[in-house]
Formats: sequence, structure tokens, C-alpha cells
Amino acid sequence: MEQEIDVQAKRDLMYGELDLSSLSLFSGSFINYGYWGDLAPGRDITLAERTASQAELYRQTLARIPTPPGVQLLEIGCGIGVGTALVAREYAAYATGLDRSKAQLARAADANAEALERLSGRLSFQEGSATELPFPDDSFDGAYSVEALQHVDDLGAVAREARRVIRPGGHFASATFFAPVDSGEGPLADLLETVASGVDVVHSLGAFTTDLERAGFAHVAAESIGGHVWHQFDRWVAQTEYKDSWGRNLLRCYENGWLDYYVVTAS
Repeated sequence: MEQEIDVQAKRDLMYGELDLSSLSLFSGSFINYGYWGDLAPGRDITLAERTASQAELYRQTLARIPTPPGVQLLEIGCGIGVGTALVAREYAAYATGLDRSKAQLARAADANAEALERLSGRLSFQEGSATELPFPDDSFDGAYSVEALQHVDDLGAVAREARRVIRPGGHFASATFFAPVDSGEGPLADLLETVASGVDVVHSLGAFTTDLERAGFAHVAAESIGGHVWHQFDRWVAQTEYKDSWGRNLLRCYENGWLDYYVVTAS
């Protein structure tokens, strides 16, 4: 238990006092590796292109579940909330962003002040845990998470809670990195600092899809999108002050089959 508390304290520090969103790796807004299209080689990636890749990861995730106008959606692990605002704005959704970090929620309120006013109640933020969602049963038409579940130790609890708050006929989508089903353990902790510290947990993809099925979800599916994530993100890192950091090992882990990026969906 003491070790679990220590790991959670590290996560809270990263997203609290250290403000991960402010780092050049994440362009000062979203906090994800991005979904990248084709970029011309032999030139630097622009800050606008880096930010656009992170917004596109949200669109790719939401594209895999039904989002009719007026849909009520929960984002699990919303961070600074710019992705939640994108969903509310672009999908005419009622979007609620949930995060356990008070500091991140304060930043979300500031960063999205105009959207909170302009979207007339279709955008909101709330403090809470992914494993104990602070909402009644059947509160949402769907739930999604973009690059947050790697910070949760018990994905079975996430699956059960998501199933509880999603109405019958609703949908779930998650985008983050997992260990492929047949990858074995691999040297991830030796190569990735956040895995060694416990801040990131590289769960088995098969274990998570099983968690969703056991929670009562159907039509569970996982799609690899690593080809749109790792190469261009590594190219971005290479032009930042982190070019000699452990972050360059993410591409190596992907190319060796030890980790990949997936969109996991269920209904």
C-alpha cells in the first residue's frame, strides 16, 4: 500500500506542480503523443503541427464510437481539458471532463474559460477518480479516455465503473499504449523512465479487453494506430531539448514489438 501511495504521489506531482502540459514535448496544451499524418521529410515540425497531432488523436478516438448531436460524454482523465472542449465544440456534445488533479482542473478552468461560457452548459469539469466515478448509474451515452489509462493500476475497476455510468446501448473508447498480446515482458522498465518509476503502467492489451468483457461490455475491439504515433513523435522529440532523453526509446520499444498504441472500443 505504501508503494502504491508513493507512485500516485509521483503522478500527482507530474500533473500538478510540474505541469506536464507546459513542456515542449506537448506544445503547451494537450498532453498526448499525437496521431500524425504524412509530413514532408527533411524539415522541422512546426509547433502548430505538433498541437494539431494531439487534437487529431481526439478525433480519431471519437470517430470510432457514435457521436450524434447532443450526445452526453464523459472524458476519463481530462487533464487540462482542451480535448474535452474540442469534443463539446466539434461534436455538439455535452462533455464532462473528469480528473483527479485539482491543479489540472484549475488549469482546465483557466484554459477553457471562453469555451465554458460560450458552450452554454455543454462543457464541464469535475474532480474524481477513474476507478470510482462520482456519477450515478446510467449517467452518460458514452465515455472515452485519451492517453490517461496508463496511469491507472486497476483497469478492471475502470471497466466496471465505465460500464456502470454508461447507459444501455452506449459506447466506450480509449486511446493509449499497451503491451501487445504476444510481446512478453520486454525491457520496458530499463528503457522507459516513467515505467521504471511506476508512473506509467504498460498493461497487457489482452488483459484490458478481457476486463471490458467481464465488466459487461460487448463488441470489444482493439485497433493498432502505432504507425501514426511513434515515428513522427520521435521526430518531434529529436528537435527539442529532449533529443538525448529516454523518450527516444519509445520508438525503439514499438519497433521491437514490446509496446504499441491502440484505440480500444466497446459497447
